[in-house]
Amino acid sequence: GGFYEVVQSFPQVEENVQVDSHINSHRWKRHSEFLKSVDTNRASMGQDSSEPGGFTDLLLEEGHDNATQIEEDTDHNYYTSRTYGPYDSTSRDLWVNIDQMEKDKVKIHGILSNTHRQAARVNLSFDFPFYGHFLREITVATGGFIYTGEVVHRMLTATQYIAPLMANFDPSVSRNSTVRYFDNGTALVVQWDHVHLQDNYNLGSFTFQATLLNDGRIIFGYKEIPVSVTQISSTNHPVKVGLSDAFVVVHRIQQIPNVRRRTIYEYHRVELQMSKITNLSAVEMIPLPTCLQFNSCGPCVTAQIGFNCSWCSKLQRCSSGFDRHRQDWVDSGCPEESKDKICEKNVEEMETPPYSTTTSQPTTTRFRVLTTTRASTTSHLPTSLPTEDDTKIALHLKDNGASTDDSAAEKKGGTLHAGLIVGILILVLVVAAAILVTVYMYHHPTSAASLFFIERRPSRWPAMKFRRGSGHPAYAEVEPVGEKEGFIVSEQC
Repeated sequence: GGFYEVVQSFPQVEENVQVDSHINSHRWKRHSEFLKSVDTNRASMGQDSSEPGGFTDLLLEEGHDNATQIEEDTDHNYYTSRTYGPYDSTSRDLWVNIDQMEKDKVKIHGILSNTHRQAARVNLSFDFPFYGHFLREITVATGGFIYTGEVVHRMLTATQYIAPLMANFDPSVSRNSTVRYFDNGTALVVQWDHVHLQDNYNLGSFTFQATLLNDGRIIFGYKEIPVSVTQISSTNHPVKVGLSDAFVVVHRIQQIPNVRRRTIYEYHRVELQMSKITNLSAVEMIPLPTCLQFNSCGPCVTAQIGFNCSWCSKLQRCSSGFDRHRQDWVDSGCPEESKDKICEKNVEEMETPPYSTTTSQPTTTRFRVLTTTRASTTSHLPTSLPTEDDTKIALHLKDNGASTDDSAAEKKGGTLHAGLIVGILILVLVVAAAILVTVYMYHHPTSAASLFFIERRPSRWPAMKFRRGSGHPAYAEVEPVGEKEGFIVSEQC
């Protein structure tokens, strides 16, 4: 299983989680021809030092060809991955030697460096684009990965991660094990230094890092990998190398008040070949264009970037329908609006970014689901531990929306409540106005309103006479003296 404890200072932590398992496959719709951007520049860490460093104590084995070893670029729909072998100089350039960085900027996390299956939040000094979404905080875990989700729960290994090498690492078993990170304003480097596997200490120590750059690139660097990653056991902890993202859908359970079910749908995953992860290797992942980058209708609906982009005028957002804003997209009726791709007139169309054209075959993406239930009372954890992947694959996800029945019921109920409140307010205003008119007529008997009602009284009133010295200046103690043509007759006014 992959249960993780989160540092107590972390806000809004889902303490209790219930997991529902479902299975489904979904074919990802992409154009047969699309444009994508590939930046061939090497990662620049913004450091003054020209020496990559960090590899002086690791010598290459003799008898091997030192020629460049670059794996062919692999398209993952959202990212293009490029793997560099141990004998390529680029892998050394991509490694960041934290020991040579400014000491005051390098942070050694005390809790993560001395615990097992623990996670802690780290704030970024820049906006990091991840699957088209900008992040300003992440969660670093001792198990060799970074959690990027907004809903924090204990099943962090399920989805929404950046995993250079996710495994059952335990920094507490060795004094030399640390979890360090460094932020220079344009890049964040997280390094798991000399960490050991909790269930197999004798395999040796692992040293690797993940670098997040402000242009969206993600770099995995590996300094010490004592054994093949494929040999690491996944019995007690998932073993993964790659990326993952998901969207959260909130459902209300009508039968149980104050209970909401959160379902996390994994809409995309990047799985890298574990056999390529060796000493001195590196992986560079370059983000591809997404629909979220367009800010107006014209460029959105005419974009040829490999996704079926649609514009939602209500949200003023461009999307393929599958991103972290999925629930807003469905609740606002954007799937229906997106069927008609005609923009309003006088919309200034922007030119399509000059991306290079390549072709790609449609790929199959499976939707993984993690469902949590949050209630006002304390819920209980499952009695049995989850499987290796912690979650299974979603069964009830449809192209036109993820469980929209609850959303429609909520909208109908909200309309009824709003109408009831408006009716009550109108009734209160009418009653208050009647009371004010009555009080006014009582204190102003000679006003036009008072005379209006007197003339239309159902029966004649007895004539009254005013008695001087009654204590009221306008209408005081009176007694009847007679009637005359419906007017009040008094001895004196």
